[in-house]
Amino acid sequence: MSNEPITLTAGDAEATVLPGNGGRIGGLRVGGAELLRQGERYGCFPMVPWCGRIREGRFRDGAVVHQMPLNSPPHAIHGTARDAAWRTARVTADEAVLTYDLTDPWPYSGRVTQVIALTGDALTLTMSVETYESSFPAQIGWHPWFNRTLDGTGVEIAFDPAWQEERGDDHLPTGNRIDPKPGPWDDCFGMPDGVDVTLTWPERLELKVTSREEWVVVYDEQEAAVCVEPQTGPPDGLNTLPRLVTPLEPLEATTTWRWTRL
Repeated sequence: MSNEPITLTAGDAEATVLPGNGGRIGGLRVGGAELLRQGERYGCFPMVPWCGRIREGRFRDGAVVHQMPLNSPPHAIHGTARDAAWRTARVTADEAVLTYDLTDPWPYSGRVTQVIALTGDALTLTMSVETYESSFPAQIGWHPWFNRTLDGTGVEIAFDPAWQEERGDDHLPTGNRIDPKPGPWDDCFGMPDGVDVTLTWPERLELKVTSREEWVVVYDEQEAAVCVEPQTGPPDGLNTLPRLVTPLEPLEATTTWRWTRL
């Protein structure tokens, strides 16, 4: 199938999926209100095969050190798949399945599958990385840009993390866990019982971002949008907390955005 834009509908919710632009969600409209920041770099993109920054673009796998392109100098950021065209494997009225085959500059072969499922009150995103050859470290996650305002109403962020990863001057975790600090943030937090973050536009909409994963990056240091990014490990996790993809064990994660009108 082609990588043309896909429109999913359920109730009064409509999601636009852009396989040709990094497999991202280009828009999510609920009752006519657009929840995601618009623009070819925004919406919500999958982060794979790593999330956030890799220090100086280098990660170690056993005795081998791999160098990724420094697309956020001096670091590499957010994986390779957001810059690629994905393939549409299957589409129904309310669900799309996309695939992406890992390739250069990533040094390992593998297939990423993303399932985007829409209901009248939720969007669920599921991603997996499989390999049939050599095992490799990887991370997966999502980077949504939620509009800061809906019809002039500003968003409020509420969550209760167990800790915050101390951030160094290089924007990477130092390895120390600290008590959560007040925002604004471009920070990674630990939620051992699963990611649970609530965005509220008072008198308009409440949206809960949940995931079984225990890591979330919250980024609200810019005017147009706020980002709530569930992921399978912290920034630079390929080096500090690698999750291994093996022929017997894929890496899988899911996040759900559920909304309620206020």
